[in-house]
Order: sequence, then C-alpha cells, then structure tokens
Amino acid sequence: MILERIASPADVKQLSREELEPLCGELRRFLVESVSRTGGHLASNLGAVELTVALHRIYDTGRDRLVFDVGHQCYIHKALTGRRELFGTLRQLEGLSGFPKPGESVHDAFVAGHASNSVTVALGMARGRTLLGEDYAVAALIGDGALTGGLAYEGLNDAGASGEPLVVILNDNGMSIDPNVGGVATHLGRLRLRPGYYRFKKGYHALLERLPGGRRLYQFNHRIKDSLKRAIYPCSMFEDMGFTYLGPVDGHNVEQLCTTLAWARELNAPVLLHVHTVKGKGYSPAERQPERSHGVAPFDPALGPDCAPKTDFSYVFGHELVELAGHDKRICAVTAAMAEGAGLQEFAAAWPKRFFDVGIAEGHAVAMAAGMAKQGLRPVFAVYSSFLQRGFDMLLHDVALQGLHVVLAVDRAGLVGADGPTHHGCQDVGYLTQIPGMTVLCPSCFGELRAMLRAALALEGPVAVRYPRGGEGVFQGDTSSRSLVCQRERQYADWDGAPAARLREGGDVTLVSYGTLTGELLDAAELLASQGVEAEVVKLHRIAPLDPALVLASVRRTGRLLVLEDCVENGSIGQQLAAALAQAGIAPRLLLLRNLKNAFAPQGTVPQLRRLLGLDAEAVTAAVMARWKEENHELSVD
Repeated sequence: MILERIASPADVKQLSREELEPLCGELRRFLVESVSRTGGHLASNLGAVELTVALHRIYDTGRDRLVFDVGHQCYIHKALTGRRELFGTLRQLEGLSGFPKPGESVHDAFVAGHASNSVTVALGMARGRTLLGEDYAVAALIGDGALTGGLAYEGLNDAGASGEPLVVILNDNGMSIDPNVGGVATHLGRLRLRPGYYRFKKGYHALLERLPGGRRLYQFNHRIKDSLKRAIYPCSMFEDMGFTYLGPVDGHNVEQLCTTLAWARELNAPVLLHVHTVKGKGYSPAERQPERSHGVAPFDPALGPDCAPKTDFSYVFGHELVELAGHDKRICAVTAAMAEGAGLQEFAAAWPKRFFDVGIAEGHAVAMAAGMAKQGLRPVFAVYSSFLQRGFDMLLHDVALQGLHVVLAVDRAGLVGADGPTHHGCQDVGYLTQIPGMTVLCPSCFGELRAMLRAALALEGPVAVRYPRGGEGVFQGDTSSRSLVCQRERQYADWDGAPAARLREGGDVTLVSYGTLTGELLDAAELLASQGVEAEVVKLHRIAPLDPALVLASVRRTGRLLVLEDCVENGSIGQQLAAALAQAGIAPRLLLLRNLKNAFAPQGTVPQLRRLLGLDAEAVTAAVMARWKEENHELSVD
C-alpha cells in the first residue's frame, strides 16, 4: 500500500504523479474504516482528500502556514502528517483531536472549531511574516458554508486590499452542514457552471510565460486582464475585493489541483482559488446523504452511518415547538445552518414560511430575531451554546437593551463530549446571567423542557432555555408541576415565580445544581446517606434572575453548601450563591464550588469528563466526606 509508506508530508512529495490517485483511494478507505470505529466528521473529510494531498505536494506545513476554517476537513491532513497510527484514539479522552491543534503537531498552524475566521487569521500570519522579514507561504482553507459568516468578509475585504501574498482556497461543496442558503451560495453555483474563465486565464498566463519578460508583463497587466475578463465573463466578487481569482477547479483532480496551487503560490499576491468538491466523495452512503454523514457515531461501513432519528433534548424541543406554533402564528424558528442538529427539521416541514435558516451567521440570527420581536413575532433561535458566543454583542445591544422577547433555545449546553474544548457549552452561564432582564431556564428532563419552552414563550423580555446534548440522564422526574404553570390546553400561562425545587430533604449538607447534573447530586445523596450524612438536594429551574431564597433557607439549616456545575467558575451560579449567602449574613461551615474552575475542558465522553473533572456523584461524595471528617476531627480535638 502506498499509504503505509507515508510517514510525513515529505513522503507525499516523493510520490510519482501516477501514485497520487491510488493514494487518494487508499486514504478514503482508511477514513471510512477509522471513523466507523470512533465516530467523527466523515462527509467533509471525504470531499477534501485530493485537495489535501495536493496541498501537501505544494506546501511544507512544517514551515508554511495552512489555516483551516472550522477544521471539519482536517483528518486527511492529520493522517499525512505522522498521526495515522493515532486514529484509533480519534476524539477520545487524551487521544487525537478531531480539529487542528497546534499543541498536537507543528503541522497544525492554528486552532479551529468555529467558522469564518481562517482568512482573518491567515492575513495576520502573512503580515507577521512580512514585518518580521521571514520566508514562508500562508494559505487559508475555507468552505463555502463559512462564507455566510460576516467575519469571512471582513477578512476577505482586508486581505484583498492588503497586497499580502496569501492563498485563500475556497472548498465549495454546496454544503455547510445543511445545504447552503443565501446569495453567496447562488453566486458560487453560477461560477461552478463556468470553468471557461479559469481555462482562459491559465492559457493567458502560459502564453506570457513563454515570452521574454512575460512574467513581469503578466504582473503589471491587470488593467488589460480585467478588460478581457469583463468582456467574456461576469466580474467575480472576489476580484472586486482585490484577489486574483482562479477557478472553479475540479477538487477531485489531484494533478490539476497541484498545478493550480503551485501557480497560485507563485503569483505573490492575494489569490482566491475556487475548488469544487463533492461532500462525501467516494463513499456512496455519505454522497447520498452528506448532511446525515457530517458528524457520525460509530457505524458499520457496509451499511453507512445510522440516520435514524433519536429522541433527545433537541428532538423534544423541535417537536414541542411545532405543536406550539400550531396554536400561535407569531412563533417562528431561526437556525444558523443547524436545522437538523438543533431538531428543527419537523418545524421546517410543518411551517416553512416561519422557518428561517440564515447560514453560519449567529450574530445576524440574533439581530434578525430582535427585529422580528420588535414587530410582534415570537422568534425562537435554536443554537448550540458554543456558537451563541458569537451573538453576545447582539444579545446585549439589539435584544436586551430594548427588552425584546427573543427566545433562545440553547442546545449543547455544558459538556458535549468528543468535539472537545471548541464545542463545549461551558461559557453561556457566565455571560447570559449577566445580561440585564435575561431569564435563563434549565430543564433537567424532557417534561421540564416542554414546560419551560411554553413558559419561555409566555414571558416578556429575552429568555434562554438551555439544555444538554443527548438524553435525560438519571433524573427524569418532571418537577414542572410544582415550579411552572402549565396548561395542557396550550394556553400560555404566566411564570409562577418558583425558581427551584427541593428534591430531597436532609439536615447535614445542601447540594445544589441544575440541568442533568441534578442526577449526580441525587446519586451522591444516596452515597452520603450510606456513610451517615443526610444531604438536602435543591434543583434550580431558573438561574437568571437568580432567586436564592430556597438555597439560603436550606443552608441556614444545614450549615454546608456544595454547588455542582459544568461551567467555568467566574460568573458561575456557585459564585452568585456565595455572594447571596454573604449578603444575607450566612457563613456556612462548608462551601464547595465544583465546576471547571477557569480551564477549558478536554475531549472525551461526558461521563469520562465528569469523572476526570470531579463532577460526578463519587467526586461530590468524596469532597463532602473529606470536609465532614475534617470537621469531626476538629471537634474531637477541641
């Protein structure tokens, strides 16, 4: 096998031209076999095989800077840069990351995980190279889905005008996760149908290369070139930004890709290379349904990824929203290219005129929702917690400042698992609870999610309902009947003001949490009871505005408090409760805040991460018992 001879990018450069296509076939088979065992991003990587091989033929990623956008398509890059033997650990605890990670390899130039920043980062690197007088090439690999993000255009606008030599490779597969939407997608679709411009430009360059002084003539002949271009081909928006536009190029013709990349690098100017690829290329299940083969769990390669719908928080949210929308024509659903991931496929089918996919543009989604709310609609923006970070300014300025009734369905809140630190939803508690007028509700089970979504639509002002990835977990007791007013006739009711519920009584220590971590506290209470410590368990339904009354009353009795959260410590609910205790003049003998402190959580399964980070029932029990024994020892000494 050719692949077995590849230990580094240098080995790719040594291959003959005839070996490149067979290598691509071997890489595809390796990719399907590996991802079928570990899970991961499949379709996007299958579509970028030839492009990645070509990049490593032309660039030296140990010296040159290759910046990935999002990073969903980096697996082949990792396999060619000495990490093929590590793919058995892909996305696992202490294993190979599913995204570019500079700490993992010198060949990973920059961290990736979120969309639309690659051109901006690449421009920064190019300017660093120029100012420091260094010699290396810079390239950014960005997908057409990321072009729906405003940051991409900020970077393109500046990079094109800068004159800095860099190559932006646009991997155009017509997909982000769901099919791309908007004017950019339409424009790129038209470009795909007109490869003649690329052929003309290539021939023009080749002709001048054969003439004495031709290279210099080509570089200084932009006005003539533009006139000829405009006579035969509509102006490219990228050239209007200052880029030399090349393409579209067949992204599965590795020989043509090598030739064109080499040419783009030699131009010594801002270049945009438009590459047309097929997401899922070479593996029929992924080609047929690329959106279903984006992020996959382990599967049988003979059958393809399991596309059966699963009953999880996202599904329950989407199903409930469909029903609620049938009773209120003002309800609209908004997504940022995550209709399927956020559970909105059913809503899109049932109420297509009230469903809006804005592409990878979270800030735009929030601001648009503000406009909708201002005009009397009830927009619900379903978004992953880690992606909502991009809309913080809009939340503060466009929504909260005017007290507009925008509902945020904050999916993937807390630890999410294998996608790791770029995707964990561990920041939203801190920034959402600091926004004036924001209500934040935290269901622990499907029943509470349904009730809280109905309540969120009945409230005034901005409201967030945050819930984790996956299923309910251990605790599935619906406490909404005690904390929320819910009319089964689907008549919207007022929030009744009860922010919390006592799930278990005890006199020795108060255990507080929210969401699915509640299950860990109930398990911990059982373990503590077996050791003679009776714990009172309080579950918070609402963390903003925070009403600490039930917690304060409990701590007055127990004298001890432990707060469990899968968020960073600064701005955590534990800190807010500690401040409330101090203001109330309550000084507990024990105050334990169990959270992520101020660190990024690594990748791994959620149970593994809870155990590693001290957020599971056993860790809670051990922490309480350690202090309990210290107290008893001090009393015995006294």
